[in-house]
Amino acid sequence: MTATDSEVVHIGIDAGVMTLTLDSPGNRNALSRALVTQLSSGLTRAATDEDVRAVVLTHAGGTFCAGADLGEALKRGASAEEASAEATSSMVELMSTILELPKPVIGHVDGHVRAGGFGLLGATDIALAGPKSTFALTETRLGLAPSVISLVLVPKMTARGASRYFLTGEKFDASIAASIGVVTQACDSTEALAQSLGEILDGIRRASPVGLAASKELTTATVRDEFARLAQRRAQESAALFSGDDARAGMEAFLSKRRPPWDLTVTQADTGATRT
Repeated sequence: MTATDSEVVHIGIDAGVMTLTLDSPGNRNALSRALVTQLSSGLTRAATDEDVRAVVLTHAGGTFCAGADLGEALKRGASAEEASAEATSSMVELMSTILELPKPVIGHVDGHVRAGGFGLLGATDIALAGPKSTFALTETRLGLAPSVISLVLVPKMTARGASRYFLTGEKFDASIAASIGVVTQACDSTEALAQSLGEILDGIRRASPVGLAASKELTTATVRDEFARLAQRRAQESAALFSGDDARAGMEAFLSKRRPPWDLTVTQADTGATRT
């Protein structure tokens, strides 16, 4: 981190557990260049530090991660296509790093999860969600698809759950997230969330590093194989969608806070209904 960079990922170590806290509330912990660099550095440090047994990935503020920070890339002079390609590359690299890390990574979320936030959470080995958590895969509403993050979501989600929420973009809560495999456990209070994390970390602290690494390799083998096979294809699909007419129309509608041209929902304005 240079002198001009702000610290947007805090690192803490306690009794063999490294906690990486995303702390960039101004952009909802979006994946800016600084956040990606610092998160990658923290994960690399965890992988090589013999005193670190596991990693907890968590957040400050009301949003775990809102996905790519395309606005930052555009301000640096990148084209929309270049910004999208950079975000895709960063997302693939972060998910791969978490999957390949020879130590358990636990997601600890009590806030909103959107876009690339699903990629980070989906790549973790265990994911806990608190009562303030909300989830939504809204890519279809923007003329896109959750192409790259599907690499870690589809293998873990139920088929019916993936179909519904990939297609509709509906918002859902932690209990539904747990029932369809997005997270391991939903906690109905912050106290329960802290207790569940403590129980998991206690179990990990009792395990040998060799045993943990071997066990993680077993549980991630299928996901890692599919990731390696499909990552390039999903990145290409994402790029093609982002450069399409629907994506441009979707982003314009989103930024201007109006409905995109394909939105067929009926509102009170459409029907002339009045509210009493």
